[in-house]
Amino acid sequence: MRLIDNLYCYLWQGKGNNCHSYLFAGVLRGDRPHVLIDPGHKANDSGERCFERLVSSIERDGIRAEDIGLIIDTHCHPDHCEANQLFVAKSEAKKGKGKAKQALIALHRDEDEYRKGAGKRLLSMLPSEEDFEPNFYLKEGELNLGKEGRLTLSILHTPGHSPGSISIYWPDNKVLISGDVIFYGGIGRTDLPGGNSMVLKRSIEKLSQLDIEYVLPGHSTEYGNIIRGGDKVRQNFAFIRMNYFPML
Repeated sequence: MRLIDNLYCYLWQGKGNNCHSYLFAGVLRGDRPHVLIDPGHKANDSGERCFERLVSSIERDGIRAEDIGLIIDTHCHPDHCEANQLFVAKSEAKKGKGKAKQALIALHRDEDEYRKGAGKRLLSMLPSEEDFEPNFYLKEGELNLGKEGRLTLSILHTPGHSPGSISIYWPDNKVLISGDVIFYGGIGRTDLPGGNSMVLKRSIEKLSQLDIEYVLPGHSTEYGNIIRGGDKVRQNFAFIRMNYFPML
């Protein structure tokens, strides 16, 4: 589903757990011009083939999975990043003419340290084959992609759900990709290793200061998925403060 300009949203609608994925089309130089955020599971605990369903959805929009040149993980829980290496393998299979030979993977340095420490112990208890190494780290600030800054994103370090969680803000269209920091009427859990309730609270307040028209969360809730319109976004932050902050 195309939301705005070249931003596509792939909302998970299966029965089992998996994240929403987002894609910016045609923004990078070379023959792998697409940016994918949070590829999700390979297959989830319900046996649903999440990777194959995402590839099919992308290709229905006229975008080839092998043309993805950058994968950004908002955090390293398997339901957001387990399919990283499958997309890299698809890009490697392409016989391109550009300098890049495969899709690159990026996440926050703190998240990679968590992935190799407390996160690794967590992953060992889950049915995951999360096996990747990032090509570079993201840090707070502007991320300019493509020739002459064709796409400018703001990377925001928003820990709490995990130590290196990031949110991604597209100021041109006032879009926030929030990962598992906030949802529609909900927040990310903090009871897993690496979670911190008070830190999550500060991250949510940080995001609330942005001028936002669209919140694109990592998962749906009973209230919905994408939040559209500044008034609804502000109401959602108010709801979270009233109903969740007392418990953090």
